[in-house]
Amino acid sequence: MEILERIPAVALRGMTVLPDTMIHFDLVREKSICAVERAMCMDQQVFLVTQKRAEVEDVAEEDLYRIGCIAKVKQVTRLPDNLVRVLVEGSCRGRLLSLEEEREEERSWFVARVEQADAEPLSDVNEEEAMTRSIREQFVAYCNIYPRTGRTLLRHMDEIRGLGRLLDQIVENIPVDYTLKQKVLEAVELGERYETLAGILSNEIEVAKIRSELSEKVKARVDKNQKDYILREQLHYIQEELGEEELSDSAVFENQLAQLKAPKEVKEKISKEISRFKRIASNSAEASVQRGYLETLLELPWDKCSRDNTDIGRAEKILARDHYGLEQVKERMLEFLAVRALSKRSDSPIICLVGPPGTGKTSIARSVAEALNKKYVRISLGGVRDEAEIRGHRRTYVGAMPGRIVAGLKQAGVKNPLMLLDEVDKVSSDYKGDTSSALLEVLDGEQNSHFRDHYVEIPVDLSEVLFIATANSTETIPRPLLDRMELIEVSSYTANEKFHIAKEHLLPKQLVKNGMDDGRLDITDSAVREIIVSYTREAGVRELERKLGEVCRKAARELLKRKKTAIRVTGRNLEKYLGKRRYHSIKANKTDEVGIVRGLAWTSVGGDTLQIEVNMMPGKGELELTGQLGDVMKESAMTGLSYIRSVSARYGIGAEVFQKNDFHIHIPEGAVPKDGPSAGITMATALLSALTNTPVHADLAMTGEITLRGRVLPIGGLKEKTLAAKNAGIRTVLVPAGNRPDVEEIPSEIKGGLDIIFVESMDEVIACAFANGKGTT
Repeated sequence: MEILERIPAVALRGMTVLPDTMIHFDLVREKSICAVERAMCMDQQVFLVTQKRAEVEDVAEEDLYRIGCIAKVKQVTRLPDNLVRVLVEGSCRGRLLSLEEEREEERSWFVARVEQADAEPLSDVNEEEAMTRSIREQFVAYCNIYPRTGRTLLRHMDEIRGLGRLLDQIVENIPVDYTLKQKVLEAVELGERYETLAGILSNEIEVAKIRSELSEKVKARVDKNQKDYILREQLHYIQEELGEEELSDSAVFENQLAQLKAPKEVKEKISKEISRFKRIASNSAEASVQRGYLETLLELPWDKCSRDNTDIGRAEKILARDHYGLEQVKERMLEFLAVRALSKRSDSPIICLVGPPGTGKTSIARSVAEALNKKYVRISLGGVRDEAEIRGHRRTYVGAMPGRIVAGLKQAGVKNPLMLLDEVDKVSSDYKGDTSSALLEVLDGEQNSHFRDHYVEIPVDLSEVLFIATANSTETIPRPLLDRMELIEVSSYTANEKFHIAKEHLLPKQLVKNGMDDGRLDITDSAVREIIVSYTREAGVRELERKLGEVCRKAARELLKRKKTAIRVTGRNLEKYLGKRRYHSIKANKTDEVGIVRGLAWTSVGGDTLQIEVNMMPGKGELELTGQLGDVMKESAMTGLSYIRSVSARYGIGAEVFQKNDFHIHIPEGAVPKDGPSAGITMATALLSALTNTPVHADLAMTGEITLRGRVLPIGGLKEKTLAAKNAGIRTVLVPAGNRPDVEEIPSEIKGGLDIIFVESMDEVIACAFANGKGTT
């Protein structure tokens, strides 16, 4: 193997030269030009080696591949801008042993020490012939896929003899990256060189096939679109000739716009959108979005109204027919109707019905819509936490749609429906926005005449919409939103109201639902009253309706099983159908006791009575509170004790009593959390009763907040508390004087049989509560 000393070397960028090939290239770098000039002064031999990275300007030995090509310079041509074009002919492979830099005056060039890398001939002639034929077949297949390679080159390859030379010529003449050519150059042995080139050709052929398949698919799709267009045009022409021309989407939109009742600016906006729709290709995705937008705009009731009912008598009959009680709601709706009938134009009220579950808030909205002859739309806001649910999504988003308010208008088909915003206290907020804040504009009578939905982008008039919202509590409703609504409290039903609702509405409904409306089932009044008292404990009537349904189902099964013709359910045999009684009313104690006072409480399912117990025992003057009391209730107990200590001298109680005794206040039903200030006077009275050993009237109950100076402050939930007192057999109820207006609003059927006494101070409370009439001394 011959080693050539001191051959000028040229580093090539982005190209590889193989043996037995004639190629020219341009030189820019001064070192490369000097190396060629040096070779011309010697035997014209130069070593051409490729850089590993083409972007490297000043190369070193480690930046070059180890295998290059020893070539002979055939021609050197100088071009403008210090450019030299060189024509070389590759001779053989060379392995770079070392690289040095020589200088002469101010010029330098690379000189390489190179070893010839010749391939050993294959020992098996048949193997070489098989490789030759195989590579020729692959090259023919490559030329068939890439016709630009040319038949001339194919004939030239047929004339080449020798496997090594054939492999080098093929890789030199196909358009592949220089790194792949370098791999073939570095494959000195014929077997390795064959495998490398065969892999390159196979990969190129596979890529070409995939590219051809993709091209065919794209072409087929384009051809189908052209075919559809031609057929559509032909169909259009045929329809014109037959006089059966079908209107295009844009023509349909224009006809709908001509018939639309809407303000001028709305029609101008829709007309612009139709013109834009005409310019969009019918099969594009944007056309589908624009079509949906236009359909929404054209379906909205811009100036379309329904005629309201002006017959107050008819409206009153409908409201009385569908609901028992709820007088305040009915009166407000009739007032609205009267004002509308007189003025012909008035702002629609925004009403919020607040009350416990099952009291008919949602169902009365439907009756109000029928009474006023308005379209009814219900929007459930429970769990809604995205602002876009109210204001809509912007059209830039995929799947954008209008908000629930505009969708409700579209559903109603008129601009003045009754819109029920159900469970407005259950809305929430997250990173997408605050739903309650979005409702501020909707429920503001001064702003909602120009409500702007993100999807519609045109102001929508909501001023004629009658909004009725429902909520179980006002605590979770933001203050600005609450300020925009007219609150009407829907309180708990009394037992008498529940009885009338069951007889007039619930029972007939369940009889029809269970196929018992033919007179075969008779549920007596006593049975209905027993269900209300002993099987339900709620503010509304949902559980009552379920129990009536259960009785109907059990009776239906009994009719079929025992072949009976009729069944009568009374208070005596009710346990047969509903099982043992679930609730027992806590009646007033029969005897007056020391340290036990009856209090009144409000719960989410109505009123209840609390029996507050106080024990005094030797100790260190500590106050213990049990019964799952909240912080406010604990503070009320401490306030009551402080007041009793401040007036202890009036009742002959020594100061040492509070230092030598502990006080334990307990409120039964310990598993139920309790809180609020309304038990303040009750706990103070019980403490004083225990300290003075004075019994308290057993048939007396009280409610009110206490202050440190013994004043009695007003409280809430008085109707429910009074009803609970009556159900418990209480005869006298002590109520704060500040609650006198609330007592006047309580129906007489609740107050009947109760002696309601208004108190302003603890002195009055004690005078009424103590059984022996013992008051201030």
